[in-house]
Amino acid sequence: MRRREFMTVLAGAAAAWPRAARAQQPAMPVVGFLRPGPPEASAGMLAAFRKGLSETGFVEGRNLAIEFTWYSRDRRSEVAADLVRRKVDVIAAPGNSLGALAVKALTTTIPIVFSTSGDPVKLGLVATLNQPGGNVTGYTDMSSEIVPKELGLLHELLPRATRFGVLMTPAYPYFDRVTTDAKSAAVAFGGQVDILVIDPKRDIDAGFTELVQKRLDAFYVPDDAGLFDRRAQILTLAARHAVPAIYFSRDWVAAGGLMSYGPPAIEQGRQVGIYTGRILKGEKPSDLPVARATRFEFIINLATARAIGVEVPPTLLSIADEVIE
Repeated sequence: MRRREFMTVLAGAAAAWPRAARAQQPAMPVVGFLRPGPPEASAGMLAAFRKGLSETGFVEGRNLAIEFTWYSRDRRSEVAADLVRRKVDVIAAPGNSLGALAVKALTTTIPIVFSTSGDPVKLGLVATLNQPGGNVTGYTDMSSEIVPKELGLLHELLPRATRFGVLMTPAYPYFDRVTTDAKSAAVAFGGQVDILVIDPKRDIDAGFTELVQKRLDAFYVPDDAGLFDRRAQILTLAARHAVPAIYFSRDWVAAGGLMSYGPPAIEQGRQVGIYTGRILKGEKPSDLPVARATRFEFIINLATARAIGVEVPPTLLSIADEVIE
């Protein structure tokens, strides 16, 4: 072979080597991220999810790709079906038991990692907490069990109050449990509870009109995804009518709500990220026990208290994990 021809062949082979090396590298795993919209309301949860992934060695764009899917209540099934068709490696549904249930109904092979506020066994997500079985595992804060504590904090804020409202949508998975717990808790301090059923497809003003007409002293909003989507409107109405309220997470208080009590939302996202990473490394969802919340936080927004004319007693301020001025 002539020298010029040999050099040409060698150059062509060298140029092909990087392409061949890339072709031999394993494909980057893809995680489907499933949350109710709007996306901007999930910034904190997403940051926590990425943190959990990083703790297991996965960084988006470096050795992991994330496909984000956001849905409204009436498009949940459609979005879930589209995500399953993409054949992602893992579906992560933090703070989203309804989304997890939607994808669970469509696949028994794609691993699913959820977080929820209630009992995932009763929801039908897993067989047991210690041995989930199947392709689903996750994290639960069981916040549906802390309703008495939340109403107790409202009572400490307003010791003379006797009538409380609980806002929920008809589709809330823990509707019956929260109703029972709230009414029992109110009886313990001589109060009573009215359940205000809010249809998220209709004007929420109607629910607040009922609340005002019944002269309720305060209200509570549990971890109901159907109401979280309408958070801004609920907070605006609460401020307009100067009605005190306690919510299930800090997100509401940071946006202008009065008080919240519940597990840190960041822990939900982080735990889902950790379990997602462990599954990507080869562990099976059926072998990963459902993680449980171990810490709860109490947040007070003093600026909101002043705006609606409520004086927060020193006893509550002293036990708050955070006071927003």
